[in-house]
Amino acid sequence: MPRFKPVHTGLKLLPVDFDRQLLPGTFEHARSYLIDHELDLSAREARYRNDDQGAAAYAPAVLLKIVLLAYSRGITGSRRIGAACRERVVFMAVSGDSHPHFTTLAVFVSERGDWAAKLFSQVLLICDRPGDVRHRRCQAARQRQQG
Repeated sequence: MPRFKPVHTGLKLLPVDFDRQLLPGTFEHARSYLIDHELDLSAREARYRNDDQGAAAYAPAVLLKIVLLAYSRGITGSRRIGAACRERVVFMAVSGDSHPHFTTLAVFVSERGDWAAKLFSQVLLICDRPGDVRHRRCQAARQRQQG
């Protein structure tokens, strides 16, 4: 009787370094960097007044990253986006391993969809600035994503 190496199909705990999941040069990395460093989100953050009481809220930058990543991957339903945050490593890395409920995502998109679209347009305009290192990264990432 032949002997084969065992196949492990059960639970396996693997260490994941979220910082290494968004590789420099990818569109996901460029988008995250631009949202964190180039866009001014302070006006949206100012509307939260839960310093002393109330539950902690998801940062608008985190929700924006999640939604834009999902839309760039063709995922548009809030339930599917919520599932991606629980099941896909790239979404975990972008969200900081937070798992927003699908209703939180749906409210964010319905109330701030126009704002998110304008910010994404800003991201694309920043990526199109010639002579910028990020320009080359964005262009290369965009070509890989289309190809």
